[in-house]
Amino acid sequence: MLDNGKVSYSNPVRQSLFNFDDCGKPKAETAAARIKQINPSAESRGVALSIPMPGHPVTKLEEEKVKESITELEELIDSVDVVFLLTDTRESRWLPTLICSSKHKICINSALGFDTYLVMRHGVKGECEVLEAPHIGASTIAGSQLGCYFCNDVVAPGDSTKDRTLDQMCTVTRPGNAFVAASLAVELMVSILQHPLEGQAPATLDLNDEKQDSCLGRVPHQIRGFLAHFSSVQPASHAFDKCTACCMEIISRYRENKMGFLMEAFNDANYLEKVSGLADMLENTNFDDVWEFDSDIESD
Repeated sequence: MLDNGKVSYSNPVRQSLFNFDDCGKPKAETAAARIKQINPSAESRGVALSIPMPGHPVTKLEEEKVKESITELEELIDSVDVVFLLTDTRESRWLPTLICSSKHKICINSALGFDTYLVMRHGVKGECEVLEAPHIGASTIAGSQLGCYFCNDVVAPGDSTKDRTLDQMCTVTRPGNAFVAASLAVELMVSILQHPLEGQAPATLDLNDEKQDSCLGRVPHQIRGFLAHFSSVQPASHAFDKCTACCMEIISRYRENKMGFLMEAFNDANYLEKVSGLADMLENTNFDDVWEFDSDIESD
């Protein structure tokens, strides 16, 4: 369990591992100790660590400490079978996503809005697997071809806390939202592990298909919930060949020159877009055609 924060007074009402007396204590260590109280046989360890992030420059004085954090994060991910990403900002999810993609780890992402939630699994590619073009009319997407949290982005993750008010930086959410999302994230993990293909389990695009994917049923790619009308949808999306977190060019650069590549990503806001090919794609996009296409859809 990894977190560099302390338990705040808003945490106990929406995070069941904390109570009022825990406020001010380190989050990771407190949560790990509470798990041991609930189940003494559980292997639980809390690690206070700050995740380095793109858009958050690293000074020369900070460089060694950041490199140590990267090494420790890699070792932690190496030691587990499944990684849950529950961090507060988009950019703090980037490095764990990249490491999981490089190491073919099952990664489950959960994110909250005020009355919405997202729970999704990242695609797990094979070592020599090539990203295929989406097939029009296909009823499923192979698990190795599923997108990650960043695959729908056309910009690199950056500093999302800069020039924002406190309520914009912190998640203000309905009290039951976190519990719903957390429960679904755990159930998604169980369904993945019970599927014969585990992390490479396919996701269906036809929600009317009654076929059981595994002994526990369907293994969705994403679950998007809306508490305003107590509903949810299960979209599935293909991996993006210019994704700033999981495309092969990004993974290759990370493997070839890990620390050099990461320092460039942290210090240069445009670096990931250049390496992934996203910058070239945007430069060659005729936005007049995009706006015209958008207008045609609205008029229909």
